Amino acid sequence: MDNKPLQNDNEEEKKDSLTEEQETAQQETSPETVVQEENAEKLADDNSEVTTKGKSSLVWMIVSGVLAVILIIVLIKPPFGGDNEAVASVNGTKITKDDLYNELVALGGTSTLDNMITMELIDQAAAEANVSITEEDVNAEIESLKTQFGGEEALNSALAQSGMTLDDLKENTEIQVKIRKILEPQTTVTDEDISTYYEENKDSFATPEQVRASHILVATKEEAEAIKKELDGGADFATLASEKSTDTASAANGGDLGFFGEGQMVEEFEKAAFSLEINEISEPVKSDHGYHIIKKTDYKEATDPTLEDKKEEIRKLLVDQQVSELSSTWLSDLRSNAKIINKLEEEETTQSTDSTDPSETTTTE
Repeated sequence: MDNKPLQNDNEEEKKDSLTEEQETAQQETSPETVVQEENAEKLADDNSEVTTKGKSSLVWMIVSGVLAVILIIVLIKPPFGGDNEAVASVNGTKITKDDLYNELVALGGTSTLDNMITMELIDQAAAEANVSITEEDVNAEIESLKTQFGGEEALNSALAQSGMTLDDLKENTEIQVKIRKILEPQTTVTDEDISTYYEENKDSFATPEQVRASHILVATKEEAEAIKKELDGGADFATLASEKSTDTASAANGGDLGFFGEGQMVEEFEKAAFSLEINEISEPVKSDHGYHIIKKTDYKEATDPTLEDKKEEIRKLLVDQQVSELSSTWLSDLRSNAKIINKLEEEETTQSTDSTDPSETTTTE
């Protein structure tokens, strides 16, 4: 069972209330589109919402995983150089470097090479603008992501689901920071802009009182009472949740449901969770989903940040939005003003021309 049925419709309404500025900051990005969606997410304090949106911010980074293909190609041989050296053999039949190279190109060489060209253009533009990226720059971005995901463990989990490592993330974050540094001098954000944004989005900055809780969900009161007895005897809550909870989504995390505010969970569950002390475990609580054993693990007071509290975060968000708007035209101009020789495209064009049906060719005598 998924824990989503525990949530009320109010949470979905909250997600739908994102401003247009925040939606802009959530566009999918690649090395050709720089969008700092994580900064918009930072201003939304609902951890579960931030986690969902934060995961989408990793999608563009997966694209660059294709670069591994072209790196293998480069290691094998220079493009379009003849080489019949065998890299493997099957019952005496050779598989040559040429065979392997051509197969790798067919599997994604064109798009991967195009990404490499784009990143080379970005590197050249950074050198021309005297822009350099330090380890501190990258680490600051990573720490920001950790905050948005609700901690290092949550970020690592999202990376694992995307088939990435922290090193992969750092490599791709460097590209984003580089483009931001190149284009940031072209942006203009005034105090008036910041004040206007704050007033228009004031409600989204405030956060209600929240608790963090874990639960073990079972079908019957008898099961719940037996589990409570084990817990009273010193059994580990997370272990029992993973073994016995029918809410499989939270069971995988030791029963953890994250932070939630009033109106987000079903009434019986919510009332019990808010009434507990931190680390206190409830008696069985009945809801439409079954019987819950609830453990309150953390608490956050309600917040209502002022303009001064959010000023620098809003400034960074607005700068990043302007960078996003500038980046598409900027990269297009980089490509149009550069001398680019792409032999993969040349070969594809040649092959297309050579494969033209002679019967379709018109000759004029």
